[in-house]
Amino acid sequence: MQVVDEITGKPELVVIGLMSGTSVDGIDAALVRINQESPDNPSLSILAYDTVLFPDGIQNSVLEMAASERCSLDDLCRLNFVIGELFAKAACQITDKSGLRLSDVDLIGSHGQTIRHLPNRAEMFGVETGATLQIGEPSVIAQRTGVVTVGDFRAADVARGGEGAPLVPLVDFLLFRSAEFSRGLLNVGGIANLTVLPAGAGPSDVVAFDTGPGNMVIDALTRGLTGREMDRGGELARSGSINGSLLTEWMDLPYYRKAPPKSTGREMFGRAFVEQAIADGRRFKMSTSDLLATATELTVQSIFESYRGFIAPQTVLDELVVSGGGARNDYMVQQLISRFHPVHVVTSDELGMPSDAKEAVAFAVLANRTLLGRSGNLPGATGADRSAVLGKICLP
Repeated sequence: MQVVDEITGKPELVVIGLMSGTSVDGIDAALVRINQESPDNPSLSILAYDTVLFPDGIQNSVLEMAASERCSLDDLCRLNFVIGELFAKAACQITDKSGLRLSDVDLIGSHGQTIRHLPNRAEMFGVETGATLQIGEPSVIAQRTGVVTVGDFRAADVARGGEGAPLVPLVDFLLFRSAEFSRGLLNVGGIANLTVLPAGAGPSDVVAFDTGPGNMVIDALTRGLTGREMDRGGELARSGSINGSLLTEWMDLPYYRKAPPKSTGREMFGRAFVEQAIADGRRFKMSTSDLLATATELTVQSIFESYRGFIAPQTVLDELVVSGGGARNDYMVQQLISRFHPVHVVTSDELGMPSDAKEAVAFAVLANRTLLGRSGNLPGATGADRSAVLGKICLP
């Protein structure tokens, strides 16, 4: 493909990364300049980043579809293209914000919007397989922007027997590994995921997995009980009291005891979990603040117990770097600092990576690796039987 050869022949690229997580609160967009001369030791600069909010009604439509056992196929097909159009607009907006033009952009990497994630293998018609579905048609993005677009990153890993997630750990390894000290990269989005980079780690030494809920349960409870979009800064949780008995019940899920590699999502911590959590709050006669304090502690404790049970016996962290929406929850960060002491806890902003941009940047890097024919997964993190080139390349 001549257009791909022209792009990969350049010493550096301008790439847009696009990501919408399980919270469905908007499209994270980052425009970066990537030096291609050393793909396994990349250098990059962030030219612009932003979160582009979805139009009214999109979040509810996605959440309804993701929670439904029998969604309309017509609606799903159309929403796939609608989300593609919105991702294309986000690419245009972040380009305008940077002061560049779309003709200056070489490549777009889009994770899309997860609708269903089924990493556990199940048999159907004699075939045993996992499955995953992200919408936001990348062909639409390519046609609207005129830019080569890579999308649908998870499918190749699932085809190799992996969980299809987490995929950011390879980028964590490329950008944040250290010869001197062991570092953990904790992203607290809708789901929380942890990447562990032992000092002097090679790719096979990286451990990464989803620890459990991040902001998903907290945000859903806040919306359902207060009408607010989020517990900004964790102020409501800070004013409440943690219910230890309920927390023990919530922490009894088998997922927390399952050894990595593992991944999870809305299928486990979505509507049904939140409805039960509200019922639990009534059963224990808890205030809204108490319920949010307990939900926040669920995130913190599941992260820490994952570290203590699966990581610390082999690798004691020197530093924990927090990113994602949870990095803006001051109360949650303070709880993490207290729980992980004496590990040094910082936000990724303090290392020069804006916490809101990190995952979008990761998919810009992964898209670049796809064009170069390089693997984008870490089998030790996803459980795949080997490394794989991820994503599908869509030409404009």
